[in-house]
Amino acid sequence: MERFYIPVRDVMTKQAELVDGLASIREAVKIMNEKKVNTLVVDRRDNKDDFGLITVNEIATHIIEPNRSLDRSAVYEYMVKPALTVGADKNIRYAIRLLSRYGETRAIVTENEHAVGFVTFADMVLHYLEALGDE
Repeated sequence: MERFYIPVRDVMTKQAELVDGLASIREAVKIMNEKKVNTLVVDRRDNKDDFGLITVNEIATHIIEPNRSLDRSAVYEYMVKPALTVGADKNIRYAIRLLSRYGETRAIVTENEHAVGFVTFADMVLHYLEALGDE
């Protein structure tokens, strides 16, 4: 029997900034700077496509460190796709298990097949531990 039911929506970051996969890395960085985020959701081309993620880590590792052009590099070349997604109503215990199994630190939160935010491993673990302390 489950002790807690904490939906992902209660701990997620409610800001899912979208970028087109055809955008340049410079455009992605501009959005990140304007929105003060370090991760962007790469939008799906259609309803049968998967979401992707582009993070500052991918940009640093694959663009800046090897000295590639920000203008001639497209988001789709360096994004993580398919990205893990979890439903907004999923119990964080199962979302933690999913991220742990795949060695990921974040997932896109979806509702009605739309990206509505992000959830990180750290956010879920800390929130769960906080809830345990309230027992």
